[in-house]
Amino acid sequence: MKTAFTGPLAPDLSARPRATDRPVLLVGFLDQGNLGLGYLAATLESFGYRVITADVDRDPEDIVRLARAENPLLIGFSLIFQFYIGRYGGVVRRLRAAGVTCHVTMGGHFPTLGPAATFAQVPELDSIARFEGELTLLELADALSTGGDWRSVGGIARRENGTVVEAEPRHLLRALDDLPWPRRDFQPETVLGRRAMPLLASRGCARTCSFCSIHTFYRTAPGKVVRTRDPAEVVAEMKWLNEERGITIFLFQDDDFPLFGRVWQRWTRGLIAELWKSGLPGKAIWKINCRADAVDPDLLAEMKAAGLYLVYMGLESGDGQGLDTLDKGISVEQNLAAVDILKSLGLVFEFGFMMLDPSSTFEGIRNNIRFLDAIAGDGSVAAVFCRMLPYDGTPIKDRLAAEGRLKGDVCDPDYDFLDPRLDGFWRELSDLMHVSGWIHGHDALSPTINWAWNEVAILEGLFPDLPGMPAYRAGLARLTADANALVLSNVARLADAHEAGRPSGIDGTALNATARDLAGALVTLRNAFVARHQHRLIDALETVGHAAE
Repeated sequence: MKTAFTGPLAPDLSARPRATDRPVLLVGFLDQGNLGLGYLAATLESFGYRVITADVDRDPEDIVRLARAENPLLIGFSLIFQFYIGRYGGVVRRLRAAGVTCHVTMGGHFPTLGPAATFAQVPELDSIARFEGELTLLELADALSTGGDWRSVGGIARRENGTVVEAEPRHLLRALDDLPWPRRDFQPETVLGRRAMPLLASRGCARTCSFCSIHTFYRTAPGKVVRTRDPAEVVAEMKWLNEERGITIFLFQDDDFPLFGRVWQRWTRGLIAELWKSGLPGKAIWKINCRADAVDPDLLAEMKAAGLYLVYMGLESGDGQGLDTLDKGISVEQNLAAVDILKSLGLVFEFGFMMLDPSSTFEGIRNNIRFLDAIAGDGSVAAVFCRMLPYDGTPIKDRLAAEGRLKGDVCDPDYDFLDPRLDGFWRELSDLMHVSGWIHGHDALSPTINWAWNEVAILEGLFPDLPGMPAYRAGLARLTADANALVLSNVARLADAHEAGRPSGIDGTALNATARDLAGALVTLRNAFVARHQHRLIDALETVGHAAE
């Protein structure tokens, strides 16, 4: 396991004065594996600091007790989504009220791109660590531990006489392989008893979608926007996790897995070669996120042979105007072609989709419905959708503000549609899909169906010859197709009603009952198939467990 920070900066960083007698406390979401916190913790530890992590979902009083008991030098909060800023601010305020006086900083996309708004929401903060935080947090800890001037640390924002002062952005890391492997203070997710862990092969995104803050986050700082790790390093980490922790499912969290263009395709083929050399294919499988225009049939076939089991694509819209508004730089036809390729390869896929965006019209909604029917009508995936939201740091938020259409606040950003009838349409649709338990809400049907497809992909990847799989697939596809047909027909019915200015007449209670019936049928179908193969699955788990001991 790689535990040291390496590269040309390492000697200078090691020689820098520091006192490591007090720990650093890092707070963020840990339930699904926070690699951002993991890299921060590993970097600090490689220079002698003891690092404690705490899940922000814990009772705030637990975090207060931990901070008072450990007397940390520094507390760092990792904010992933801006609508959680109120929860984070509440924890900071409780820390201060309990007499915790150490330096408190916060990092993430929203604090980086909106430091003034962040300080307004959480005035108890001392600083904001902007952009990539490993070296900034290390320098901040070194300054605090030796009584140095933390205000001169590069890459931070702070307040002075009521004004937010932003230091020059720190250069993005030139070589990701300089970093130690991330510390993982979380339990693996389990699927059918198999253990899954997140992993990163790259940082950054070369695309410029208007609704996304990722590209603005990386483009605002100096340095190369997208950087990839050495394929051999990625596979070495996978092999270590497989052998030491029994991980057989790897979830790549790259914003855009390196597939697009000759250079990145060459990188991916290098990864495939390293995987075959490692002996992982057949023992471990992996999932990626990518765009539709990067789906190449030959490359994806090679990836599948080496363990790729599921592809997530941000399709976002099936309407040309919607894709233009979102600055996707892609066509409806390209989206459809990518789905066809994945289906032809037998790869299970998931997708992100926005039924509405700031340019939406009723005709655009009908285009989206037709698109969802085209890709999901055969029951290969459950239809899911949301509404585009204008997050801070995104070009579309600035565009809506300039047009006078932006409303809401940091925790609940919103906008006016060009056609006011769409406001009523979305309210009723959102309520209907939530109350009926279909798209949104706890144990909603469509996400549950997609989880069943995720299990199918895992079983096919790790147990490729399970008897009865074609029949199970066919049954799951029929159920999925029935669910999709019902939900899309109701979306169309709702759109027609709101465009005409009449009640939709949709019975949410009846729709909920149908969702529950389909959910029951899904559970029966899935459990019967798993039960038929439980002995083989258990035997495989025991083998993996012995290997990880």
